Amino acid sequence: MADKQNAQKSVKIAAGAVVCVESEIRGDVTIGPRTVVHPKARIIAEAGPIVIGEGNLIEEQALIINSYPENITPDSEVEPKTMTIGINNVFEVGCASRALKIGDNNVIESKADVGRNVILTSGCIIGAFCQVNTCEVIPENTVIYGSGCMRRVQTERPQVKSSVCCQLRAKPKLHTQGHFSHSTWI
Repeated sequence: MADKQNAQKSVKIAAGAVVCVESEIRGDVTIGPRTVVHPKARIIAEAGPIVIGEGNLIEEQALIINSYPENITPDSEVEPKTMTIGINNVFEVGCASRALKIGDNNVIESKADVGRNVILTSGCIIGAFCQVNTCEVIPENTVIYGSGCMRRVQTERPQVKSSVCCQLRAKPKLHTQGHFSHSTWI
């Protein structure tokens, strides 16, 4: 019980953010304004803080985790690394992200997996079921798609912001149904 209270004390939720009580948030986590965290989403800061910017959408069963690299144990004397997530990103149902740096206007689709050594710039789409576990910087506006995780560069950035706005408009209905409690009304 005391551990849960200590973990919750380091969670900072900005005014205007909506966080479902059925989500799991552990460690030093900062959630920016207009970010929506759905039921069963997990945000876990083990190896360092997680800072989530404004207007992000984190859907059901999405996992955002700042974990230790495979060859490092939690007991090791390693300097914590901050995971930074920009603005207007979408983490779709069941995706997993361990990337320490994510820019703006990205979409990580359902069941996609982004590794710790990936830097996701801005305007990128990681397609459903795609795994990106390489040590690389994904160029802006890159789309990774299909069973072979093929790549192409799109000419326009994805329209991410509209989906977050829709979630925020639905907030009063969801709140009255008892799903969201850590919310501050805009």
